[in-house]
Amino acid sequence: MQRRTFCLGAFGAGMMFHSIVNAAQAYPSRAVRIVVPYAAGGGPDIMVRQFGPALGATMGQPIVVENKVGAGGVLAAQYAAQAAADGYTVLLGSNSHLIQKALQPSLMFNPEKDFVPVTVIGTSPSVLVVSANSPYRSAQDLIAALRAHPGKMNYASGGIGSAAHLGGATFTTLAGVEATHVPFKGSVEIPASLLRGDTDFAFAIAGTAIPQVQGGRLRALAVTSRDPLAELPDVPPLRGMLNSDLAVQEFWFGLWLPATPGAEVVDKLYRAATAALKDAAVRRGFEAAGVRVIQSDSPASAAAFVRSEARKWTEIIKLTGITAG
Repeated sequence: MQRRTFCLGAFGAGMMFHSIVNAAQAYPSRAVRIVVPYAAGGGPDIMVRQFGPALGATMGQPIVVENKVGAGGVLAAQYAAQAAADGYTVLLGSNSHLIQKALQPSLMFNPEKDFVPVTVIGTSPSVLVVSANSPYRSAQDLIAALRAHPGKMNYASGGIGSAAHLGGATFTTLAGVEATHVPFKGSVEIPASLLRGDTDFAFAIAGTAIPQVQGGRLRALAVTSRDPLAELPDVPPLRGMLNSDLAVQEFWFGLWLPATPGAEVVDKLYRAATAALKDAAVRRGFEAAGVRVIQSDSPASAAAFVRSEARKWTEIIKLTGITAG
């Protein structure tokens, strides 16, 4: 009787073990949600919606995009961090999350502890833009005007700690000029503010800026990439004008999972992302959104990259003196 009980127990334990293994192998067995911290229609949102179908086809399940906008990406991160660590909720993580944590250490999430980076998928510089009706035709023109009118001019951003805010603060700090920061609820509001004349200049992310520049509504004065952009070949990098590598600001995006989903889930999502990023249509879609496709060599490489980026942006925040309030 005791031996029979032992055998049944061993059989039950074995069945449980195989069930766990099969459950891991079955991932994903339903739709996967990507939480996007940016408004619909902006460059990052367009990028994810181009990427999603290819990722879904590779994984064999639909990809649902959920926009969760606010507080420079903090709301989306806190929301995703509370989700089950089962691989079915993915955050579109970025250096904006690292920046917000550096600005507000008391935030209820920690990007380095609450998430597992799977891979970086794309990177995008910003473009220094003004209205097409603006009198400024170069970054030097703008700097001269800022020096002539200290504190009287302003720049738009999608919120405190956003790419546009960091770009504007770094620009004014390195150029030794003053300007007032005007934050909006999202980056998609930046072009309208420039066209209305509410703001004088902005560092709009390339995916938002390039269509507006090519459409004749905005004028590009400089880019924050190390080299000129293929879409704007005549627009010079800001690095050479300001003679500083800190003017090189490429904002990147990646896939993060709430901690800790397990190695099998991370590996499957990484391999699916690798396949999706090779899709020619996806690469064209990224380019149209002003995003260059890149990928981490492995999830471990992605995690190391996030740690190094956290240090870098903390240094830039100290340089510029940006605060959360």
